[in-house]
Parts: sequence; C-alpha cells; structure tokens
Amino acid sequence: MENIKNFFEFEVNEEYNQVRLDKFISSQIDEATRSYIEKLIDENYVLLNSKVCNKNGKKIKVGDKILVNIPEDEDVDILPENIELKIVFENDDFILINKKYDMVVHPAYGNYTGTLVNALMYYTENLSSVNGKIRPGIVHRLDKDTSGLILVAKNNNSHAKLATMFVDKTIHKTYLCIVKGNFSSENLQGRIENLIGRDVKDRKKMAIVEKNGKIAISNYKVIQQVEGYSLVEVAIETGRTHQIRVHMKSINHPILGDTVYGSADKNAKRQMLHAYKLDFKNPIDNKEYNFTAPLFDDFIDIAKKLKFDIEDYKK
Repeated sequence: MENIKNFFEFEVNEEYNQVRLDKFISSQIDEATRSYIEKLIDENYVLLNSKVCNKNGKKIKVGDKILVNIPEDEDVDILPENIELKIVFENDDFILINKKYDMVVHPAYGNYTGTLVNALMYYTENLSSVNGKIRPGIVHRLDKDTSGLILVAKNNNSHAKLATMFVDKTIHKTYLCIVKGNFSSENLQGRIENLIGRDVKDRKKMAIVEKNGKIAISNYKVIQQVEGYSLVEVAIETGRTHQIRVHMKSINHPILGDTVYGSADKNAKRQMLHAYKLDFKNPIDNKEYNFTAPLFDDFIDIAKKLKFDIEDYKK
C-alpha cells in the first residue's frame, strides 16, 4: 500500500466487544469524522487481524488486532469561512484569540470545515506557512472543548520565535477550571510532575505512565470551594496532550464535564477548562505581554449556579 503517512494499531478490549468496526475506530482516533473512517474502511486502508476488512459494520471481538493506515492528505482546499472570532490582541506578528469551546483548531482526518483555521483564513491572508495549508499560523492548540487563549503566527519569522518559546517554556500559561470535590487545607496548592503517554488500553486517552512518556508539570492553586466542587487555577510548565485533565484526575479531582477522564454531570455539557492567562516576553519587540481572556457564557452560568464568585474572571 502506497502513500501512507501514518498508522494506528489497536487491540480490542472487553469494553468494545461486539462493537462495530467503524464505531470503534472513530472512538480511538482524535478529530476523525465518522465519514472519514468509513472511507478508510471502504478503500481498504483498515486491516483486521492482518487481513483487509472493508465492512464498516463488522462486529469486533476481544483480542482482535486492528491496523488503520492513514494515507497522505487529499488534495483538498481548506476554504475560508465567516465564523466569528474573539480577537484579544493583534499586531504585525501574531493574533491572540479567545477560542470558543466546541471548535476544533485545525482540519484533520476529513474534518475540513468549521475549524479555527477556516475562520482565520476568512479573517486575514497573513498567516505563517510553516505548517502547510492544513495548519496555517497554528503554533499550538487547545482541545475542541477547551476554551481560551491561543496564539496564531502571522508570518514565518514570528512562528519560529513563538514555537521556540513554547519549547523553552518562556511562554507562561494559566488555566481556570472547575473540578469535582473539595481539597483538604494542606492541599490547597501543589505541584504535579510525572510522565504522560498514550493509554495502552485506549489510544484516544492519555495516562500517567512509568516509561515511554513525556515529562508533564502542572502547578495548581485552589481559588474557591463550594459544596462538592472547587475553582482551581492551573499554571502549566509543559504542554502535553490532555495534561491538565489527566493531572486533575490523578489527584481525584476530575474536571467538571470531562466525560473522558471523569464522568457525566448534569451541571456541564463540556469540560469546564479555560485557558485564561498568557504571559511572555516577545523576542521580536522585546516587550512584556500579559493577556487574559474572559470566560464564555456557559462557564459563567455554571459557576454562578454552583455559587462561585467569578467576577474577576469575566473581564
């Protein structure tokens, strides 16, 4: 098989026994649309126990081994879309956006519309080309249901400098989240440091691992507590996939609304996690920048319902 740029391997556990093949793969690959998965299966890119399987509805069983080949990107045009953007700041080098929840940052795996990139392409023609036409301007990303600050590079020079700052940890990011449970008086702040890697049982999840992971560091501080819930600021020193969600789960305080690392809750339809603050010294103009992003209405409504005082975070 030619033109394969990536592949995923899975072994089916008891949770997915007798589940449809297309449904299983969709649950395992981030940001893949169901139609894209169906296309991969139809076009013989999926192997079940080393044999091509082109039946979307094939029921899988415990112990089955599945190989999903990802072909090179189709020659698709990513089209500008008139989607509202919350611009926090902009200059000749970068745009800082308060990303809405329920928005994917960039197109991937057949999902070519409704993303932040589509909105950016409508807003401006000045985006860096370092990451190609699929991810123009994108220096870092946020999960689909995480809202808040995201930096976008407007040219290749600024992209290189901003990317280096993320690697060197000279961009400081602080998140606000609502978590389940209350903290004891001796644990109102703390540092979580460990290795994070793919969960061997579920590739769509990340997990704390003993080897084959990357160092992940989060510093948390409890701001307020109400019965059964806590409002927490988390300053991260690293930016691993799902880092805060995994770390808060690891101390038995999963983020409210996070059904992947916690459980469903009637109070929230998405994870209550917001990239609230961004601080850095810009190497291009040598100026200090300090930004905050107001919370979106759904976060505010839930916080008020739970009786948190969040006036300072609405500005």
